[in-house]
Amino acid sequence: MPDQLTPFSILILAGGRGQRMGGQDKGLIHWQGRPMIEWVHGVVRPLTDDLIISCNRNAEPYSVYADRLFADDDATFEGPLAGIRAGLRNARHSQLLVLPCDAPRVDQTLIEEIISRCGQHPVIVKSGGWIEPLFCLIPTLLNNDLELQWRSGQRSPQRWLSSHAPVFIECPTDDPRLSNFNTPQSLLVVK
Repeated sequence: MPDQLTPFSILILAGGRGQRMGGQDKGLIHWQGRPMIEWVHGVVRPLTDDLIISCNRNAEPYSVYADRLFADDDATFEGPLAGIRAGLRNARHSQLLVLPCDAPRVDQTLIEEIISRCGQHPVIVKSGGWIEPLFCLIPTLLNNDLELQWRSGQRSPQRWLSSHAPVFIECPTDDPRLSNFNTPQSLLVVK
C-alpha cells in the first residue's frame, strides 16, 4: 500500500448471532480449509497497526487475529451498527475501515481503492446499484453523531452512513470480493 495514504484503523465485524448458519460463529467457520476470519485477516493485517475485531463470543480464538477485541455494550446482539459504534469509539486513527468477517474474498485492491477516497465523508461500496454498508471507511470524527443517533434508536448502518453524504465506490454486479458467506449453501462456492 502506498506510504502517502492516511494511516487507518481496521474493524472486522464478527459479532453476529450467525442465525442463517445455525448459530455458528461465521468468522470461525471454515471455507476452503481456513476460518473465514483468517482469509480477511491475511489481506488486512499488513495494512494497519490497529486491527480491531468486534466479537460478542469466542474471544479467545479471535484474539490471535487482532490487536484488540471489543464486544457490544450489551448481550442483545443489536446488529452491525453496535460493532461499528465500538470501533469508532476505540479506533486509534482518524479513519476506520469496516469489513465483515464472512467476506473471505475481499482483496487489497478494493481496500486501496476505498482508502484512497478517504476524507470527511464516509466511503461506501456499491455493487449493482446496492449499497454494501459493511464495506466502508468512516471518519472517526463521526463518532459523536453515531452516539446521538444510537441513543435515538438508530440501528441501521446503511441509514446512518447515508445521512453523511457518502462517497461511493462502484463495484461490478455480483463482485466476488463482496460475497458474504452467511448460509451453509454459500460455503460451497469455489475460489
